[in-house]
Amino acid sequence: MFSQARGPRVVVVGGGFGGASCARALRTADPRIAVTLVETNKTYAATPLSNAVIAGLRDFKLQQFGYDRLAAEGVTLVFSAATAFDPAARTVTLADRSMLAYDRLVLAPGIDLRFDAIPGYNEVASAQIPHAWKDGDQILLLRKQLEAMPDGGTVVVSAPVNPARCPPAPYERACLIAHYLKVKKPRSKVILLDAKDTFTMQRLFQNAFKELYAGRLEWVPLSSGGNVTSVEVATKTLVTDFDRFKADVANIIPPQKAGRVTELAGVADRTGWCPIDPISFESKLQRNIHVIGDAAIAGAMPKSASAANAEAKLCAAVLGKLFGGETPAAPTLLSTCYSLLAPDYAISINGSYRPVNEQFLEVEGAGGTSPVDAPRTVRAREAAASDGWFEAITAEVFK
Repeated sequence: MFSQARGPRVVVVGGGFGGASCARALRTADPRIAVTLVETNKTYAATPLSNAVIAGLRDFKLQQFGYDRLAAEGVTLVFSAATAFDPAARTVTLADRSMLAYDRLVLAPGIDLRFDAIPGYNEVASAQIPHAWKDGDQILLLRKQLEAMPDGGTVVVSAPVNPARCPPAPYERACLIAHYLKVKKPRSKVILLDAKDTFTMQRLFQNAFKELYAGRLEWVPLSSGGNVTSVEVATKTLVTDFDRFKADVANIIPPQKAGRVTELAGVADRTGWCPIDPISFESKLQRNIHVIGDAAIAGAMPKSASAANAEAKLCAAVLGKLFGGETPAAPTLLSTCYSLLAPDYAISINGSYRPVNEQFLEVEGAGGTSPVDAPRTVRAREAAASDGWFEAITAEVFK
C-alpha cells in the first residue's frame, strides 16, 4: 500500500483543469484533508487556445504547465496511470501495482476519443490524419502538416456529434486555420464537415465565416452531407453520405466519451459518460466516487475548462462539508468560453447553472453570447479578454 498521510483521504485522478483545481481547492478548504493527485504526465498541455498554436499564432510552450505549486501547497503527487479501482475497499491500483486508499475519490479524466466510431479511422491512423484534440504531439503534428502543405491545397476538418468537449472549438479551429491560409497560403481553402446542423454560437460563427473568410472556408452541415461515414487514410479521403472529400491535410475530431478510468471504476453508463448528483458530483453508480469536468453528465453545463474549474471548486467545498458532517446546499455554477476566430477577433458565451430535477439547467437571463452585430472594436476587446481569461485560470490552477 502506498504511504499516505493521516486525516480524511481524497485521491484525485486526472491533473487537468478539473483535477488540479479540485486538489488545490481541497488543501485550501481544509488542510487536514490528505490530498493525492494521480496524473500520468508531469507536464500538462492545456487545450484552450491550442487552436492558436495550430494556426501559428501562439508558442506551444505557453500551453505547458507543471505541478510544483500544488506540491508546495501539500498535495501529494503520484505520476502514474491508475489501472484498477475497488469501490468496496476504496482503493486505487497504480501501474506499478502499488495501491492508494481513499475515503473519497474524485475522477477528472477528461475525455477519450471513440476511435471505433468512424470506419477506417483509428489511433494508428491519427499519426497521418491527426485529431489534435488531446495531446501536444497531435497539436504540433497538425501544425507541421499545415506548414508543409503547398499553396492551393485543401484542408478538411470534421466536427463530431455532441456531447463532446468544448463544442465551439471545431469551428474556432476552422476559422484559425483559414486565417493561417489567408496569410501564408492564399490559394488554399478549408472545408468543415459537420455531423450536426446546428451548433453553439452558430450565427456569430457564420457571420465570421462571411466577414473574415468568404470563399476560403466552406461549412458542410449534416443535412448537406457533412457527416463522415468512413475514412480512406492512404489517400486522406473523407467519405460522407453524399460525397467524397480528398484532403491535402485532414483533421478528424472523432466522437467522444468519458476518460477510460471511469469505465474501470464503474461510473460510466451505456452512453459512455458518467451520471452524477448535481449537488455533490457523487456518482449515481458508485458511492464515495465523484466525477467532475468533461466526463460528467452535468445537464446544460458545458464541457469546458471553465466549467471543469467551477465544478472542481464546488466538489472540493462539498467534500469539506461531508467530512465535517454537514449537508451541502444546492450550488450555482458559472462558465465562460471564448472562441478566437482571428488574432483580433473573438466571440464568447457565458452562463449560470443550477441543479433542477437532478440535472443542471441554465438560469434564464443570467448568461448570453457576444452581441451579433458588434463592431470590430468589440471583437478585438474580446480577443484580448480571451488571453486574460487564459492567464487568470492557469494561474489559479497551476501557478
